Amino acid sequence: MDGHCDILIIGGGMAGLSAAAALAAAGQRIIVLDKGRGPGGRMAARRAEIGGEQVGFDHGAQYFTAHDPAFLDTVLVWEMAGVAARWPAAGEDAWVGTPGMNSCVKAMAETLDVRWGVRAERLERNSAVWRIATGDQSFTAATVLVAVPAEQAAVLLAETAPELAALAASVSSAPCWAVMAGFNARLPIAADTYRSDTGPVSWAARNSAKPGRSGAETWVIHASPARSRELIDLPKEEVAQFLLADFFAATGAAARAPQHLDAHRWLYALPQALIGEGARFDATLRIGIAGDYLHSARVEGAWLSGRTLAQAVLQERVASTS
Repeated sequence: MDGHCDILIIGGGMAGLSAAAALAAAGQRIIVLDKGRGPGGRMAARRAEIGGEQVGFDHGAQYFTAHDPAFLDTVLVWEMAGVAARWPAAGEDAWVGTPGMNSCVKAMAETLDVRWGVRAERLERNSAVWRIATGDQSFTAATVLVAVPAEQAAVLLAETAPELAALAASVSSAPCWAVMAGFNARLPIAADTYRSDTGPVSWAARNSAKPGRSGAETWVIHASPARSRELIDLPKEEVAQFLLADFFAATGAAARAPQHLDAHRWLYALPQALIGEGARFDATLRIGIAGDYLHSARVEGAWLSGRTLAQAVLQERVASTS
């Protein structure tokens, strides 16, 4: 279905939905496009059947913190709604979505017009109106906001907004291989989390121990950036075996065959954020960018970047009508 709106946002992750929520609250008609099948982005969760039981894996962001007062207020609303909870195992200020990390994103999307499974392929500007081509659909909008990873934004904006494209292209992101492993019994590892700044495994968490989870013993294992680069082009089945062995070696637990084993490659997992940018809006072209790479490489950074971009759009509208 084609559509016209005041503001079209490309990217339905934390940054895009944060901007959309602020703009919709100000009375703007918003459409959000996202290529994913459903809410999540890098806060994605995946389900699998282990021993006849459905279990979830948070294979993207593992937790988030909330220090900014406005973001903390939002997180407390999520907590009251039952879609977020504190997780002391990851730190005194750590939070997770419940029952999956994507629950917070789902809650944000529920009140917005989000079109899932729609990939923005090309932008064109004609007569002060943006046209967004998505294959067999097209949308028009007075303003376009792009809230996707920096590398993807650079490609999408190269022809129509070269200055914004150059800013996004200046960011480099480290990859991360994530492994999801399920077992038929608890592993002999006392702590629910593992961290390392030097080894091949940078993080591992007993996913089944997070608030709101139950059932089988499940672990999510994140490879370090260096290890991820070593394995970057290998088939995921091989990567899963390598990183499972790395995990057992790192924790000292005896190796055990999993009931379930899968892997996912995040190509743009850890951006080197352009601290101080926040977001960027071109009022002449009526196009802007937001994302954690413009603020800080955290869930909170993505939310704040989206809100900053929304504020820039609203301030420009007030200025243009005064």
